[in-house]
Amino acid sequence: MDPEIKRLTEAYFYAILPALDLLPDRMHSIAAERMLLAIGLQESRLHYRRQIGGPARGLWQFERGGGVAGVLRHTTTRELAEDICAARRVAPMASAVYDRLEHDDVLAAAFARLLLWTDPYPLPTTEPDGWSLYMRTWRPGKPHIRTWPGVWTAADRFLRSEREP
Repeated sequence: MDPEIKRLTEAYFYAILPALDLLPDRMHSIAAERMLLAIGLQESRLHYRRQIGGPARGLWQFERGGGVAGVLRHTTTRELAEDICAARRVAPMASAVYDRLEHDDVLAAAFARLLLWTDPYPLPTTEPDGWSLYMRTWRPGKPHIRTWPGVWTAADRFLRSEREP
């Protein structure tokens, strides 16, 4: 099996779907799955759980004072984040969640979905809109737009293959 397909498959079935099962049904959609896969590929290739040369952790590369703290504090995600923390048996504190992200892919996927939920716009259906959402929510220090079309296409292709009879 192609290594990227293997990583997409493992992230989808063992992190994303279980994470979405912990969240309200309104947060589960193909658009959400595509964004989570694309951002995971963009941030870590769905492989690195500790940022190379940086502080971020988990497949979606969260920083303690950035995405983790933001999800725990945001008015639209605070209660859901606390529920996720209880389900994953981690204290709802930035330091505790941050430490766990490297080893708990379900927690990382749930926090990634919650970060997307903080954005006031609908989830995108096109690659350029996906890039815009990624930039607004992840705020990468060194964005690599040249890789985005490829990761978007890989995520979209993977999801289509999972839904074909």
